[in-house]
Amino acid sequence: MMYIKNYYKNPTTYITENGVAEANNSSLSVEEALKDNLRLVYHYGHLTYLSRAIKGGADVRGYFVWSFLDDFEWDAGYTIRFGLNYIDFKDNLKRYRKHSALWFQKFLHKG
Repeated sequence: MMYIKNYYKNPTTYITENGVAEANNSSLSVEEALKDNLRLVYHYGHLTYLSRAIKGGADVRGYFVWSFLDDFEWDAGYTIRFGLNYIDFKDNLKRYRKHSALWFQKFLHKG
């Protein structure tokens, strides 16, 4: 973001899709699948540096996680998961909040 600020005259920026894919491991229990620590650390790192950039004057107006729910990806089908919320494809599409969703809730309520 600082590169964009410095070399492109600090345009207003929205980060519209940022996320990390994890393999859909159907052998995991729902409880195990909710432990998406890789996603949590990924977003924590991005938001830490994004916060520094904003404090340094970068004109960032929005950050949007990809994605809210696990979904069908056009090039990978259901073989990967992106969502903050787990979709149980084996149990009537029940939804469960992953650890990353709980972290985001706390993060958003700090300010």
